[in-house]
Amino acid sequence: MRTHPLWRPFALADLAEVAQARVGAPPPRLVTVVPYDPAWPEAYEQVAARVRSALGDAVLTLEHVGSTAVPGLAAKAVVDVDLTVADPADEASWLPPLERAGFVLRVREPGWDEHRVLTLESPVTNLHVWPPGAPEPARHVLFRDWLRRDAVDREAYAALKLALGRRGFTDGMDYNNHKAALVYDVYERAFAADPAHPHDPHPR
Repeated sequence: MRTHPLWRPFALADLAEVAQARVGAPPPRLVTVVPYDPAWPEAYEQVAARVRSALGDAVLTLEHVGSTAVPGLAAKAVVDVDLTVADPADEASWLPPLERAGFVLRVREPGWDEHRVLTLESPVTNLHVWPPGAPEPARHVLFRDWLRRDAVDREAYAALKLALGRRGFTDGMDYNNHKAALVYDVYERAFAADPAHPHDPHPR
């Protein structure tokens, strides 16, 4: 069976493990999904400028990902950014400058490619920190670009997100678990359409 190199099996996040990865105790925030805001790309540019000013050449790559990076897609009003640095585990080399710039470390996951998440309150941001070669940032870009092109999947994803947004989630990962089946199926279509990597169907 041919398998895209970015494929991974369908699975829901273990909420207990997620809780253990959290740093500190941020207050719960109601998951609110709103129509697309054309100001979101500019919000990303503000965040990107702050990150680049703080880290300089330590920024290897920086990408606007997630739903706010897809024109026309309903989303939480939270800018998701993927940052690649040489070694996320070497926090002394990148974390203090970001903290001085207003970012707060919220998640530390050494077992998942040394993933870290920092937040910023204005614009509201989740900054994901990864090492070179981590597959997840590449998955995020593939997913973003597919939704930018495919109106059917974009509209289906928006409808699901709006419906879930009315259910009053206060845990973002629980909300993500309720999107997971559709997200997996979108990835399957994106993988199958990638001319660079043959991929046979991998049903859930």
